Amino acid sequence: MDPFARLIPDARAFLGELAANNNRDWFTAHKARYETDLKAPATLLLDQIAHDIGRETGLALTPKLFRAHRDVRFSKDKTPYHTHLHMLWSIDLHCRQRPGLFFGISPDYVTVGGGIMGFDKPVLLDWRQLVDGPFGDKVQNLLEQAAESGLALREPEMKRVPTPYAKDHRHADLLRRKGLVLWRDVAATEHAAPLTALKAAYHDLSPVLQGLRPVL
Repeated sequence: MDPFARLIPDARAFLGELAANNNRDWFTAHKARYETDLKAPATLLLDQIAHDIGRETGLALTPKLFRAHRDVRFSKDKTPYHTHLHMLWSIDLHCRQRPGLFFGISPDYVTVGGGIMGFDKPVLLDWRQLVDGPFGDKVQNLLEQAAESGLALREPEMKRVPTPYAKDHRHADLLRRKGLVLWRDVAATEHAAPLTALKAAYHDLSPVLQGLRPVL
């Protein structure tokens, strides 16, 4: 049995209640439950994945649990807490920028993903230059292979292909991206085994993550 079998159902139950009572009084009254049912197992899962994948691959993974409190300083939405539980493993490929493995739980979704949310400016410029050549073909092939395992890209951040590249460039979709992250939903049948699901997702994502090395 997966030692984290209760994490997803317990987190979704708590977060669903939080969504209906998103205020400090409710959270304070239920903080012990948050610490026991969400934060503690999530922290253990972060450490376990970092250990297991690190031992298997020889790579160093730095885990992070995103805080429950929202930064409301510049937001019209003043609700104080996130209604999701997000985790990140930064993967050290000895490059300028680290790709990550992402895991998200909310009442509405359970997703796993990997890649780089936003390229740093020097990386972004190199990305476009390399995508304009044979590297673009290699990345496209890797993305097509990843799609066979259910991983998908979201819509590009830019509406237009940036200059000086042709509007009808064969890799226009890649050129319109400011980052590269693949996602898939974690099926309900996998909810009782997040450790297994995350390891499987990493194996499916790994060729793309490794394939980004030339630009990173």
